[in-house]
Amino acid sequence: MISREKRHNEVWFTEESTKHLRLSLRVTGELVRKETPYQSLLALETAEYGRMLVLDGAIQVTEKDEFCYHEMMAHVPLCSHPNPKKVLIVGGGDGGSLREAVKHESVEKAVLVDIDEEVIKTSREFFPTLSCAMDDPKAEIRPMDAMVYMKDHRGEFDVIIVDATDPVDMAAGLFQSPFYRDVWDALSDDGFMVTHIESPFTDAAIMVPAYRAMKEVFPSVHPYLGFMPTYPSGMWVYAIGSKRHDPSKPLREAPKGLKYYTSDVHRASFALPPFLVDMLENGEGVESHY
Repeated sequence: MISREKRHNEVWFTEESTKHLRLSLRVTGELVRKETPYQSLLALETAEYGRMLVLDGAIQVTEKDEFCYHEMMAHVPLCSHPNPKKVLIVGGGDGGSLREAVKHESVEKAVLVDIDEEVIKTSREFFPTLSCAMDDPKAEIRPMDAMVYMKDHRGEFDVIIVDATDPVDMAAGLFQSPFYRDVWDALSDDGFMVTHIESPFTDAAIMVPAYRAMKEVFPSVHPYLGFMPTYPSGMWVYAIGSKRHDPSKPLREAPKGLKYYTSDVHRASFALPPFLVDMLENGEGVESHY
């Protein structure tokens, strides 16, 4: 929602995170606004966080803090896999996860599959710091349905990064066990999948079922924590489904020049506070805020 504050003649964007919680950023310019075949797309200039991409009213990325999310999505699985060569990114049309994946020397191919080509085009035009790897020789961009793509690529990928939007409308299925089974089938015998499962403070009613759905498919599921200032509550939970290996221990150093991820951060992110363990394992404190 975009509104104008009369007293200061300022324009503000407000995300309604829940019915009780909103996040507002002052807008200094509008880059693009369009209805795609799949969702409402908005790109804005903000005073505090630089350029920002919004889909269906929810903040997806900002230039200032996106590295916190993308580095934890990509480097945790890639640094703990013995030899990741092929990576699939489901969603992630802004290009941030792809940018991080191709930094790994072992990665020979990284495929980005996003159903909404307009997100890819907007990122190329207005978010060059995120989309900068889309023309990398290792990268392959596929604007199509990831479910269809995975069914044609069984057992092919060492790491699958599910960089989905919030689990509503067309993305709801990306947080359910039938989708995780498709991911399982597309992974190699020692593969990892990683996804975000939202915030324990605002999205526990989404987080816990998603975690349990992963456990229905993968023999080992490891949740871990990161910080994302412009996502609801700022505390963000990720989860890795593993066929064989323990992702909590990095096996190699990360690429140079990162701003959030280190091997120490990797190990520490798997140390969960008791309230979160209780919530994930026992459903303690879970209620919907929507």
